[in-house]
Amino acid sequence: MTISLERTAVVHPDAAPAPTTQALLERFTPVFEAIAATAIHSEATRTLAHEAIALLKASGFTAIRVPVAFGGAGATLAQSLQLLRELGAADSNLVQALRAHFTTVETLVSGTDTAARQRWLPRVVAGDVFGNATTEKGNKPGTNSTLLTEEAGRTVLNGTKYYSTGSLYADWIKVSADTAAGDSVRVSVHRNDPGVELLDDWDGFGQRLTASGTTRFTNVEVAPENIDVSSGVEGIGFGAAYVQGILLVALGGIARAVRREAIAYVQGRERTFSHGVGESAQRDPLIQEVVGRISSTVFAIDAVLDAVGSRIQDAAALSAAGILDAESTAELDTELSEAQIFVVEQTLDVANRLFEVGGASAASETRGLDRHWRNARVLGQHNPVIYRARAVGQQRLTGDHLTTPIYVGTSTPKGTNT
Repeated sequence: MTISLERTAVVHPDAAPAPTTQALLERFTPVFEAIAATAIHSEATRTLAHEAIALLKASGFTAIRVPVAFGGAGATLAQSLQLLRELGAADSNLVQALRAHFTTVETLVSGTDTAARQRWLPRVVAGDVFGNATTEKGNKPGTNSTLLTEEAGRTVLNGTKYYSTGSLYADWIKVSADTAAGDSVRVSVHRNDPGVELLDDWDGFGQRLTASGTTRFTNVEVAPENIDVSSGVEGIGFGAAYVQGILLVALGGIARAVRREAIAYVQGRERTFSHGVGESAQRDPLIQEVVGRISSTVFAIDAVLDAVGSRIQDAAALSAAGILDAESTAELDTELSEAQIFVVEQTLDVANRLFEVGGASAASETRGLDRHWRNARVLGQHNPVIYRARAVGQQRLTGDHLTTPIYVGTSTPKGTNT
């Protein structure tokens, strides 16, 4: 029997009344504005965002999902995705860099492991951030050559991970590994543990500041309490949708930034085209149309992402009640795929249209307008749209969901979607 993803009143043991969205925006908007003010310079000089991450930690943003009982902001899941979208409008790099962190926190908040909550959530409130080390070059998603073995009475970790998104900014790194017996585990290692080597060698043309480089582990000793045999975010039925949702709100943030900068560019433009049809750029009907189309598209993207946040939050409530079944989870994943197809394509479209509002000066590196398209293009490479579209078509035409779980990116591999 399929359970409808309707709003379900489920109260978590740590629950307290959530703050209003307006209160959260008032609290964190100054932080986002400070980050946006330096984003162009940071990208142009490839200055890793250590200061921005420190600001987010100090403001309590990295603990927004932590219940009030533990000292966090107690924001709802949907509110957290909305705030991440606002952060994405300031700098989309930071949303992706913190994806593993928010995924880990969501697992703690929404999961049933009370001991893990008691151990880790106070550290999150104190400012600790989680990074990710899952993907390996040449390996199929979900497989590991990184090994956790027993040597001379010590449990040690050895291996190399790539796309270790956010780990250069993190305090704790969540690592997927296999044991000598062939079991898969997740271990937590501190960035300062002997044998941990973090490399800034990510060479993508977009999302340059996500710190998505290589991490090497050489005989890193792992304490027994830092070995988790559970499946991480896969243990919560809405996990795949949540991880994908973070990528989508990063794209939504880019779209918002495009609208903001298109308006600012035109309003600050004094010259008009010799063949223009208005007395000024602001009053040129053709430029007005471009800005209108950009604004309309961003409105639609926002509407889709609001729906995404609501749907994932509903699924989380059903999961907490123990009534989120496999069919409902598969339908949720299909809806996230539908959202991805739209959001990726439309964000790329507005990032391209941005250049139609200006002349050669729009190409100036000092403006950094190209970063929006580059960042959106790289974000869109996660789980390519062609596979998502095919999967949606299959489900809508035949009713058959994919039998192999969809790979949700660098945070939690779950198989392939081919």
